[in-house]
Amino acid sequence: MSTEFESARVPSTEIAPTELAALLRINRETGRCRDRRSLLAAIARGVADLLPTDQLALLHVAAHGIEFDVYAGEHAALRRERDAIPPDSAAAWSIRERRALVVASPDELRERFPWSHEQLVRQGMHSLVVVPLLRDESCSGTLAFMSRTPRDVAVYSSALLEQLGASVAIALDNCVAHEQQQRLALESAAMREMNHAIGRHLDRDELFGAIAATLRDLLPTDRFGIEMPLEGDRLRGHLLTPRAGKIEPTQPHVLPAEGTACEWVLRNREWLVTSSRAEIRDRFPVTDQIMTREGVESLCALPLVTDERCRAVLFFMASEQDAYTAVHRGLLDQVASAVAVALDHCVAHEEVRLLRDRLVAENRYLQEEIRQERGFDEIVGQSPALLRVLADLERVAATSSTVLILGETGTGKELIARAIHERSARRDRPLVKVNCAAIAAGLVESELFGHVRGSFTGALADRDGRFKLADGGTLFLDEIGELPLDTQVKLLRVLQEQEFEPVGCSRTQKVDVRVIAATNRDLGDAIAQGRFRRDLFYRLNVFPLRAPPLRDRPEDIPLLAALFVDRFAKLSGKPALAISGESIQRLRAYSWPGNIRELQNVLERAVILAAGDAAIFDQELDALEAPDESVPAAHDASSSGGARSLKDVERRHIRAVLECVGWVIEGESGAAKLLDLHPNTLRSRMQRLGIVRPAR
Repeated sequence: MSTEFESARVPSTEIAPTELAALLRINRETGRCRDRRSLLAAIARGVADLLPTDQLALLHVAAHGIEFDVYAGEHAALRRERDAIPPDSAAAWSIRERRALVVASPDELRERFPWSHEQLVRQGMHSLVVVPLLRDESCSGTLAFMSRTPRDVAVYSSALLEQLGASVAIALDNCVAHEQQQRLALESAAMREMNHAIGRHLDRDELFGAIAATLRDLLPTDRFGIEMPLEGDRLRGHLLTPRAGKIEPTQPHVLPAEGTACEWVLRNREWLVTSSRAEIRDRFPVTDQIMTREGVESLCALPLVTDERCRAVLFFMASEQDAYTAVHRGLLDQVASAVAVALDHCVAHEEVRLLRDRLVAENRYLQEEIRQERGFDEIVGQSPALLRVLADLERVAATSSTVLILGETGTGKELIARAIHERSARRDRPLVKVNCAAIAAGLVESELFGHVRGSFTGALADRDGRFKLADGGTLFLDEIGELPLDTQVKLLRVLQEQEFEPVGCSRTQKVDVRVIAATNRDLGDAIAQGRFRRDLFYRLNVFPLRAPPLRDRPEDIPLLAALFVDRFAKLSGKPALAISGESIQRLRAYSWPGNIRELQNVLERAVILAAGDAAIFDQELDALEAPDESVPAAHDASSSGGARSLKDVERRHIRAVLECVGWVIEGESGAAKLLDLHPNTLRSRMQRLGIVRPAR
């Protein structure tokens, strides 16, 4: 016999004495229970004589979803589902109608409750009794009794089932409250441990290690880590999962942000929980690929927010489905908050440390610059050639365009670069100078781009390059024509992309640097000879400036001479010295192949030799027009054939020095050193003067 679904009533409305006694036993047993596992065992024992049962199923409608407790053969297992109760189930009908349902055979469920029919048949059950758990006009779930043998449904009184449901409802509420209290206590202890463990770390690797140690047992997970945003729509991931019980720092990985669940969490600042990969396959294809590769099904991603800023995402992945659907939201919020604060402090400390290191490096560089001798403090002159350059300088200084300064050695190219920087919006940031000809070929890249520890022999620590030091400011590349070809390729990339990698490091660094380059070489010839890249030349030659040689601005020589004499007199502790008009005329008449640097050197020597209140330059100026008596006899005046032009004197003087040193140009004993010229300048001058080494 079975009941009709429309009425779903059991025949009897009275409770027999034996049933009443059983209810009292059940009340006593369940009243002492503190968890659902023991509650189900107490119910099974209490109804053993009333409702012979092979399996009990306790359905609890919780705030975060549906929870099923199934009890069979002295075993209870909790299974949580996120979705609602299937509407074509007997449990949904019992909750909705607030009445018990008794079924003697699965066939009675086939048409009306196909979902329940399928479940009953799959588990090999025959009869079913579903009781709603009613308390104070609310229904907290259902209790189902299932048996593998047919039962006479008429023997189950409605009063018995009603009282049984009310009693179990009270006991279930007590168990849930106690479980929640225990869970909160455990979570509170875990959070205290986490805060204590991670709150004291300001190093990122140490912090991530502490996070891994505290989180690995707090939430069910096979993989967990942190994703942080990078420039250019990328994410840097740190996998924190301990391997083989050992926590080791892992190398971060970089992946595109688009198509990832973490990017969505970063953008929306909302947590994301999925029960299987099928839920993310279309929305987040990149994350789906990662989860497939890792062999995981469930994902939980939490935004790490502090001060209205989402700095990163904490993610958990598990191989089981529905691993995170029932995790308490409050716990997740506490975990995310604690990790966010610790990470915020860590990143802030890193930023302060980087700023400190940068200031130290800049200060060290500026002190080195101060210790170096500077030619002069300001551009001096009123000649038309110089005024044209200054007018162009003012125009380009206000921009961020690359400038190429051309000119002979000693014309003040560095001073022009400094003037451009000081008149630009970057004046509050450093002007960093690099003499490309003074750096060993093997160290050029390290000097420009920096290096990491161990990248080459002698790299004992990380070091920032000149581009990093000049970030936000200006980088002056003097003697740009001396750069090796392989370094020219990397320089071209920095000019185009404003990014580079230090030597021995694959991590790209972004900079904001204005580049000013200078050279005394003919870059056109260098390109033709394959010693300079054509594309780099075009990238540098955005705004060329040509520093005029001193012979093209003779009007400025008296001003420069007065400035230098006054300065060198003060440095030598001598009184103010005067220059005769005759000496000024002789200074103006000379071609000054060494330009302002040569003028400066001549005047410094003259001030040192001067006696009395006046500087006597006649002897020093004679040296400019006659060969050096210190060179071999082949170079003396008797071999000159009488009066000579300045060009002829210069040719003879350079040839004599070359012969004296065996035609060696570079090095400590080379002709360039004796002539106080750069080796390339000397070669250029030899070519201009037609000086060729005799055949052996």
